[in-house]
Amino acid sequence: MEENNQAILLLTAHFTPSRRCEESPLTPTEYGRLALWLHEKKLQPKDFLHRQDEALVDWVDPKGKITADRLRFLLGRGMAMGVALDKWDSAGLWILTRADKQYPARLKQFLGQNTPPVLFGAGDPRRLNTGGLAMIGSRNIGQADEDFTSRIAKQAAFEGLNIVSGGARGVDETAMLASLNSEGTALGVLASDLLKAALSAKWRKYIKAGELTLVSNCYPEAPFHAGNAMGRNKYIYCLSDYALVVRADEGKGGTWSGAKEDLKNQWVPLFVQDAPGLDGNRALIRFGATSLASPKAALQSKEWLRGLLSKPVPMKPQSEESAGGTPIQKGLFDEG
Repeated sequence: MEENNQAILLLTAHFTPSRRCEESPLTPTEYGRLALWLHEKKLQPKDFLHRQDEALVDWVDPKGKITADRLRFLLGRGMAMGVALDKWDSAGLWILTRADKQYPARLKQFLGQNTPPVLFGAGDPRRLNTGGLAMIGSRNIGQADEDFTSRIAKQAAFEGLNIVSGGARGVDETAMLASLNSEGTALGVLASDLLKAALSAKWRKYIKAGELTLVSNCYPEAPFHAGNAMGRNKYIYCLSDYALVVRADEGKGGTWSGAKEDLKNQWVPLFVQDAPGLDGNRALIRFGATSLASPKAALQSKEWLRGLLSKPVPMKPQSEESAGGTPIQKGLFDEG
């Protein structure tokens, strides 16, 4: 592994389950501050591997959270990193950092300095840059929502439009499997258990066939955590060209908060299923989303879905302050 990538991984990744007594890896926002400082000092992350004391002599975190001792601890985990990398590599996982050319430009464009420093994945990494239709919704869905999700995903496959989703049960899994079983493709943005998912029978055959890519910014063996699930929603939107919410509960849940975040930042056009009884969806329309009705048949004309998605979308500016990140400064360690 190239030395800049090694240093970024040491600074930002878990290699074992987290322990309260240990210093925690840098968050995307924290690494963004450090990366900006490195760029201003004309340093690179790999300088921490060979000139650690010299590189740290002038470092002062304006937030007071990234101490020199914390950085020294993180950079001293070389053995733990080596053991973890061997395990993940044997399972077919790959790693991309912001220094890699294949790192998705969409994340840098939309999230700036808040871009995840490291991505773990399985399958073809080139799918991270292909965009597509994000399909998002509840874990608990009825037959009507399942039918709608399947019809749209099959239509997307028919039109060669990649499905982007979160891999969870419910809308996510239904959309991804409907596309994959219709000779389409999918990108699953996971918040937990990447290693387990990459080896599971449910997904493995599609990964091997080059039809499915799984990716996560979390430790590949991380169990489910609600905060990670909420945090990854932005990546689903930013890796897509369009987004479709199947069902949202007004004022609560990850689907609602993710949709509101997209509307606020206007990353991609947001559509919602238009059907009776979907009060959360109707509320999103009032905030600027566009309604999309269920197709009458599973497969429409070759351009039916693309035609709907490409229409102008009345996304309203939100009154809340934008949460978009500061643009990434160009540098050898951040721009592939």
